[in-house]
Amino acid sequence: MNENDTKRLSRLTAILTQLQTKRLLTATELAKKFGVSVRTIYRDIRALEQSGIPIITEDGKGYTLMEGYRIPPIMFTEAQANALILAEQLILKNKDSSLVKHYLEAIEKIKAVLGHNIKDKANLLAERTRFSQNYNSERNSNNLSDLQFALTNFYLTKIEYSNEANKTTERLIEPFALVSTQENWLLVAWCRLRSEFRFFRLDRIKKLEILTDKFAPHKMTLQEYFERYH
Repeated sequence: MNENDTKRLSRLTAILTQLQTKRLLTATELAKKFGVSVRTIYRDIRALEQSGIPIITEDGKGYTLMEGYRIPPIMFTEAQANALILAEQLILKNKDSSLVKHYLEAIEKIKAVLGHNIKDKANLLAERTRFSQNYNSERNSNNLSDLQFALTNFYLTKIEYSNEANKTTERLIEPFALVSTQENWLLVAWCRLRSEFRFFRLDRIKKLEILTDKFAPHKMTLQEYFERYH
């Protein structure tokens, strides 16, 4: 196998990884990412299809994997495994208990597919890596996972929210974005009570209920929100 073949095999594997992690990918995006021509990407996609990968081409939109198709676990390099272990230590500092719980469950599944050699090294690194913190420090929220779900699925959400004066009000909100600060998580949401976008500290949300009603997605990015409202 010559160098070009090696590069192409590496690129085909990387394209497959991208298809697993994103719902839709265009040939232009892939060409830019891998520094090749769009024509080369067309050939790569055709090669993957010929190898039995069920790639669906959506005219004018891009490529996606057939719904329900699962690819066997991809092996992590030692450097990638080490990055995950570092991320685990950072997540442990988070103030939201739901995020910590779900990340630790996910990292255990990831560790399960690591090769024995890399797994041993990753476990050693986990034992030898610590950040200055108090592991007994109180986590001040437990709503991050639910809000992530409501945000990505556009579910209207009802909360009981306590302000700085400790006055609690019931709000109907449309979750838009989540922002992490050093002390707390902040939710950016359209508040139907105030008819404007508001910041909500997660530690002040006393009760949360995800409703079955959906709201129309807000057609802007988080950066556009900051430019428009701040």
